[in-house]
Amino acid sequence: MTSTSARLLTLLGLLETARAWSGPELAERLGVTTRTVRTDIERLRDLGYPVDAVPGVGGGYRLGAGAVLPPLLLDDDEAVAIVLGLIGVADGSVAGVEESSVRALTKLERILPPRLRARTTVLRQSTATVRRDDQRVDPATITAIATACRDHEGLRFDYTDAEGTITLRRVDPQRLVHHRRWYLVGYDTDRDDWRTFRLDRIRLRTPGGPRFRPRPDPDGDAAAYLARVFGERSRRIEVTVRLAAAAEEIVGWMRPEWGEVTPIDDRHCRFRTTTDSYEIAAISIGLIGVPFEILDPPEFADYVRAMGHRLIDAAAGTAGPCQSFVTRE
Repeated sequence: MTSTSARLLTLLGLLETARAWSGPELAERLGVTTRTVRTDIERLRDLGYPVDAVPGVGGGYRLGAGAVLPPLLLDDDEAVAIVLGLIGVADGSVAGVEESSVRALTKLERILPPRLRARTTVLRQSTATVRRDDQRVDPATITAIATACRDHEGLRFDYTDAEGTITLRRVDPQRLVHHRRWYLVGYDTDRDDWRTFRLDRIRLRTPGGPRFRPRPDPDGDAAAYLARVFGERSRRIEVTVRLAAAAEEIVGWMRPEWGEVTPIDDRHCRFRTTTDSYEIAAISIGLIGVPFEILDPPEFADYVRAMGHRLIDAAAGTAGPCQSFVTRE
């Protein structure tokens, strides 16, 4: 039998999870009777912890919201995760919360046991972030958009694109995604399609749009959709070659995202890829390790020909003065 104080700490740790615990479940976890559980719940309430009793099927005990934040019970991994999160917030990507996050980090480190304090201090001292003041997001904007996502309420906002053009957008917000910057994934009702928006380019209008019926996430996952959109935006050059190898030989080891392989005959296949530069395409196709013929575009053939001459000159020791030959399309 554990001591009463140790049992109360264990009980408090269970109640801090999001779910509701029934009396018998808590009794089984703690190794006591349901009567002892009720007594321990009252002790926690006397100590100022707002423990709610949820009636009915699926109900039970859970820790409610109180006027005073109770001490948190954290295991080692949870404490390190919180420290890393606070370090990330302190980088200034969200305007106006850097000082608050630093204060919270300082308070957390002060109450951690020595073994954890040493780990978090190393993390704090060894972590650096790149701050971009021109990409900082107003916390009120994040809160308003997150609330609209939760409550399925449309948004109206002025959006500034990469060229500086400002347009009025009417969007059913779906998810906030953090990918080096903060983005909103939402359904643009005027364009009848999914779109992504940088939060630092959004200026909300009041009032917003009407409530809407929620849709499934695009691509089944908003973060995956954002990653795919980024990939499509960065890959604008399409290259097609004929490889001197059977399609099954190439498909056997090539990852699907590298490109599309189409059989031609039992000794040749067509390979089509999309990239953001000719040099990446040339290197990638060259690494396949089989002879190939360039089908399209002609500019890619010119680039590979010039690269071939440079490589031959380098191997023969006849190359001229070094100069950059990297080209971006």
